[in-house]
Amino acid sequence: MNPENPTPLIDADALAKLQAWQGRSETLADDITAAPVRALSATLDRDDALPAFGTRLPELWHWLYFLPHHRQSEIGEDGHAKRGGFLPPVPLPRRMWAGGRLNWEAGNPLQVGDKVERTSTIASVTHKAGRTGELVFVLVRHEVRNERGLALTEEHDIVYRAAAAPGEKAPPPTPAPKDAAFSREIVPDDVLLFRYSALTFNGHRIHYDRRYVTEVEGYPGLIVHGPLIATLLVDLLRRNVPGAQLARFEFRAVRPTFDIAPFRVHGKPGADNKTFSLWGEDADGWLTMQATAVLA
Repeated sequence: MNPENPTPLIDADALAKLQAWQGRSETLADDITAAPVRALSATLDRDDALPAFGTRLPELWHWLYFLPHHRQSEIGEDGHAKRGGFLPPVPLPRRMWAGGRLNWEAGNPLQVGDKVERTSTIASVTHKAGRTGELVFVLVRHEVRNERGLALTEEHDIVYRAAAAPGEKAPPPTPAPKDAAFSREIVPDDVLLFRYSALTFNGHRIHYDRRYVTEVEGYPGLIVHGPLIATLLVDLLRRNVPGAQLARFEFRAVRPTFDIAPFRVHGKPGADNKTFSLWGEDADGWLTMQATAVLA
């Protein structure tokens, strides 16, 4: 808990109520259409051929589908859907995508033209009290299927944090590795963040509302989407390993990335040339995201 506020927001009874969401599931249907693929390709500054029926969907681009379509009256102050519904109503104001683990089924890639279905289940709800306050972690498991069967399984980590306390200091940063084999600099301007928010129908105000993110949530600038950074890491691998297809990918957000300065994405192969280390680095040289990709 926060030493400035010794009374926890989430006691044993409150946690038990949140954990009652464990096991809840929902299933959504969608179509892998070409327009979002064209749009993300442009957003990532790629010169891809126009997608056609049967074009293989690059890894992580499934995040363009199964988008949240909450009515405007259901949106909370932070731009997310109001608490409750499928996700538990965690009473902590700051919510972020903390990381995930993904496995693709061999021989069944998602393709443009596929009719797809995603089943999502709340796997766990856990609570921790750290140096900077209370944290609640929600683990969601997704299974994505097309007409040919299971195509992808994903574990999605969501973290909820207490509001920033006056004078709160960020956790000590970790220096980014300096042994990259390939790298790319990214300029996270307002347009890039807007385009990715629009593509993923993400109304979270920390990505586009500078007044809200600085005055309400206490950050120094707009926050670059964690999924966008993960997508840029995989895109970096695709640019440097032609024909790369992933069997597994794991990533963890280490430190927020803000739009106030360029950042870099890096990668290097392992000894087997099949496993790659990937990471993000901010303008001050601190590690912002670390990931591992395993080729099929």
